[in-house]
Amino acid sequence: MGDVLVVQNSRSGGPARLGDWLAEAGHELDVVLAHDGAPLPDRLGHDAMIMLGGGYLPSDDDRAPWLADARRLVGQALAEEVPLLGICLGGQMIAEVAGGEVTGDTGAPENGSIPLTIRPEAAGDPLFRALPPVVPAVEHHKDAVTALPTGAVWLAETQACPYQAFRVGERAWGVQFHPEVLPARIREWRADGFDPHEVYARALADEPVSTPIWREVAMRFAALVTERASACTSPGPERAVSACTYPSPA
Repeated sequence: MGDVLVVQNSRSGGPARLGDWLAEAGHELDVVLAHDGAPLPDRLGHDAMIMLGGGYLPSDDDRAPWLADARRLVGQALAEEVPLLGICLGGQMIAEVAGGEVTGDTGAPENGSIPLTIRPEAAGDPLFRALPPVVPAVEHHKDAVTALPTGAVWLAETQACPYQAFRVGERAWGVQFHPEVLPARIREWRADGFDPHEVYARALADEPVSTPIWREVAMRFAALVTERASACTSPGPERAVSACTYPSPA
């Protein structure tokens, strides 16, 4: 099937169950521990990319020097319509690279399982179509997207942080929440002003509802990866040139 580049931006912020779901769909994950100094590729040659979260702003190069290369790969994915999913920091990076705005320490922070409202614009979206009107999702952030890129499709919102999910172009999604996280991970997070026991209990109660929904969204993303991988290996005129990545000319 396809291969997926996963950029990890913090020690504990791995792909978790999202990686398991993609593997279940037959895809191979190439997890790059960028936060630990592992180099990112010069060019995206994978069938898809996932940009994970981390405690940085998208252009926080002084604290996280690999972010410049991460933004470059996001820009390539957007330009070539490589299936792309950005989570938390990753979603903010997609917004910023595409011309939107991200603001640090803005609004009310969100932590734990929060009800998302799915917007009407999601009705025709490849990932968010036909979801329940309100869906629980795990949050852990104080930075946020504060202006969407021109032409982006706004898919989900909360009162505290409006831009919870959006699509740029046809194959790139940014989400502020963490579809990969199970309630146990919440116990590792520090969040001033929140009761950790209450936050964990609420997430545990919501998990039976949220897990099947985010698994379905992950499988829809996996189907796009399969579609691209198939297009890039089809012989003859059936091969979709615009859907494949080629090396830069020498």
